[in-house]
Amino acid sequence: MLMTAANSQKYSRSLPLLRSGVAQKDSPQALMGAAMRFARNAEIYGEDEPAEYLYQAISGAVRTYRMLDDGRRQICGFYLPGDIFGVEAGEVHLSSAEALNDAEVLVVKRSSLMARAEREKDFAAQLWALTVRELQRVQEHSLVLIKSAEERVAGFLLEMSGRSCRDAVIELPMSRRDIADYLGLTIETVSRTFTQFVQSGIITLETSRRIQLRDEAVLNRLNA
Repeated sequence: MLMTAANSQKYSRSLPLLRSGVAQKDSPQALMGAAMRFARNAEIYGEDEPAEYLYQAISGAVRTYRMLDDGRRQICGFYLPGDIFGVEAGEVHLSSAEALNDAEVLVVKRSSLMARAEREKDFAAQLWALTVRELQRVQEHSLVLIKSAEERVAGFLLEMSGRSCRDAVIELPMSRRDIADYLGLTIETVSRTFTQFVQSGIITLETSRRIQLRDEAVLNRLNA
C-alpha cells in the first residue's frame, strides 16, 4: 500500500461497514481501523499486492482497475462513501485501487476480521454475504461488454442513480475517460451517447458531471 506523510493521516476510528457497491442492511458493523487520507489519483493498493486489508470509503470516491496486456485500462468498479472495497477471495489483490479525488478511507486488517469471524457466527455470515455480493457485482459487470453503447451508458446511469442520486440528479465523481474505461467504450462514444440522451430528452447535462434524469423509464427499457 503506497502512501506518503503528505497525503495521509492515521488515527484509530470506528466506522460501520455499510455496504459493498450498494446499500446493504446486513453488512459487518462498527469495526476499528485506521482512517487514511489519499490525494487525487493516489494509489491505495496495487495489483498483485498482498490483500492484508479491507477498505471502506469515508469521503471522496475510489476506482479499482486493471491494466490489460495491450496497455489499456479496465476500470472494475467505483466506490462511494460507505462502500467497501478490496474484497478478495485469494491472498492478493486482483486489481489496483486509486482515489478518484481527495478521499478518506477506513483501513481494517483482514486478519482482525477473520479472527472476529471465528468468534462470532453472525459476523462470519455477514462477511461471507459481503464477499458473495462483490463477486456477483463483478460477474454482472462482465456482462456489460455484450451490450450496445446506449445500453451500457443507460445501465451506468441507473447504477449511479441507485447509489448517489438526489432529486433525480446524479453527481458524478469520475471523468468521461473513467466512464469509458468502466464500460469498455471510447471517450467519444460515451460523450456521443450522452448527447443522444440529451437530445432525446432522457437526461439533462447541468454540468459535465451533474446529470438530471428526465426519463428513467427509457433508461430502464434500454437496460432490460
